[in-house]
Amino acid sequence: MIICILVLVACNQDSWKESTLFESGSYTMIGEKDKIGFIYDDSEVTRFFPNKEQKYMWHLWGSEDLPGKPFKVIATSQKTDEEVSLVDSVVGGSNNGADAHIPSMMSLPHSGMWKLNAYVDDKLFGSVYVKVHSN
Repeated sequence: MIICILVLVACNQDSWKESTLFESGSYTMIGEKDKIGFIYDDSEVTRFFPNKEQKYMWHLWGSEDLPGKPFKVIATSQKTDEEVSLVDSVVGGSNNGADAHIPSMMSLPHSGMWKLNAYVDDKLFGSVYVKVHSN
């Protein structure tokens, strides 16, 4: 019984480390290759800073029936458990080697690690972890 509980806890813990970078077409993205990500190369220009609004292009893989469905992103702060609605849009067609894309403007309110949960048609599609750097 104790072993079972320990296994369940270990399986459910989120690892709050920044998602990996990967290449798609001629772009560098952050997220999970062949599943979900957005254009991001960890440069000074694309990095997240508190309250700095920036354009990011989301990309989704794995299904050609995504275009036209509702898309939203809810961010959660590791530090405070605060939730922020980042994106509320509609999925567009294929782009940059992905089955679908969504342009967005995103900004996070404070530094630290954030988990960005992306939903398509109100179902969790995937998560991307990002670091918001201090000013």
